[in-house]
Amino acid sequence: MAWVERRLKEDPQLRVEVEALIDEIGLEQDLIQLRKARGLSQVRLAEMVGVTQPAIAKIESGKASNMQLKTLLRIVTALGGRVRIEIQRLDRVPKTLERRAAAGEV
Repeated sequence: MAWVERRLKEDPQLRVEVEALIDEIGLEQDLIQLRKARGLSQVRLAEMVGVTQPAIAKIESGKASNMQLKTLLRIVTALGGRVRIEIQRLDRVPKTLERRAAAGEV
């Protein structure tokens, strides 16, 4: 089990926070819209990316936990898009992060 998966399993509040952030991103809807705009089926996109159609369906439905960045990059590149990652400084550090930092976990 990967470190991230263990942490999410051990800390239910962290899982809630991560899932809320993922929901805000709306990544799944963006991928669906881009795929449809390109006139591609899930099957064709899967062939282009080198994954299975069920994997694409899982990603688009939001049920793919812990999707790797390289997979996202391959999908978006195949769709002719671009990925931008932005890191923003928080004015207030979430309490869970403060506790984890104090415990030396971060």
